[in-house]
Amino acid sequence: MSPTRKKQSHVIRLAIVAFASILSILLVVACSILLCRNRRLAKCKQQDVSDKCKDVFTVLNFDGNLVYNDIVEATEDFNSLYCIGTGATGNVYKAEIPSGQVLAVKKLNASTLEKAAVAARSFVDEVTALIEIRHRNIVRFYGFCLQESIIFLVYKFIERGSLADDLGSVDGAKELDWNKQIRIIKGVADALAYMHHGCTPPVVHRDISSKNVLLCSELKAHVSDFGTAKFLNPDSSNWTTLAGTYGYLAPELAFTMVVTEKCDVYSFGVLALEVLMGAHPQDQILSLSASMSDDQLKVKSEDVLDRHLEYPTGQELIQQLEFVLQIATLCLNINPQSRPTMNYISQMFETKCGNDNPIAIDL
Repeated sequence: MSPTRKKQSHVIRLAIVAFASILSILLVVACSILLCRNRRLAKCKQQDVSDKCKDVFTVLNFDGNLVYNDIVEATEDFNSLYCIGTGATGNVYKAEIPSGQVLAVKKLNASTLEKAAVAARSFVDEVTALIEIRHRNIVRFYGFCLQESIIFLVYKFIERGSLADDLGSVDGAKELDWNKQIRIIKGVADALAYMHHGCTPPVVHRDISSKNVLLCSELKAHVSDFGTAKFLNPDSSNWTTLAGTYGYLAPELAFTMVVTEKCDVYSFGVLALEVLMGAHPQDQILSLSASMSDDQLKVKSEDVLDRHLEYPTGQELIQQLEFVLQIATLCLNINPQSRPTMNYISQMFETKCGNDNPIAIDL
């Protein structure tokens, strides 16, 4: 064997050993997470535990190895025909297993050693975040699989797909009337309020965008993709690498790597405007931010609302839409400290637009 081939062979062996080590570490971490989760859940009432265990795909008793073959078979070994979404850390597939349950399976990228390290970090971040999160407006997490070189996470399948798909579709956009738009925006606000103020420590999503908000058949919002989520440590500066989707990133991230809840607040403001306008606001974000003077918002709803829909009728609905527009504009403030909290926004939605169980835990 030539020296070059020997060197290549040695590098490949090292890569395989390193990747196997990463998977082993992940398995230990994941098992530790689940063990802690199980001990905490064991303190619940026996009836509650019994009810939760009726669903075989719960974090409490999910066994990835038992459903591994079913998922691989259902997706024909992760054939692209079953792919329903693509992200920075992996692809999402639709899998209907023999029990009849339909799942969304996120297969993390790990084709190279470098990608394996990224997948490892994403895996730990996402599993850690999702095990502790239960909310009606956050996609339900069932469990995970670690099998040889394959890593995937299993979620409840949300029928309709992403909000971005609906906004980009003529038929989908027409179905999103003004009341449904308000409910979708309110659902995202409730989910973020729960993450920021109902979790200990607080969880920052870091990638709120229309592609990461899924809609069920009833057009209710479900926040998804926690691969970039971060827990805020009160004893740390919370420095981090840049993450998120261009067009939704808070402006302060251009010169600081410190992440706070206000980064999500800014992204929420962009998302709310996108829903009201029927498309991403793009350059209009700057003009809307500049419309704030002495805390008085001077944005006219007729200049912003989606013109593909009939202008709203009824004083109450118009007032609700103007409220959403004002809140969205406040979220775009250049100064993070001047943006409202998601808890305030959620409470204001409850007051102005009716109670739809904000910050409700979905067990």
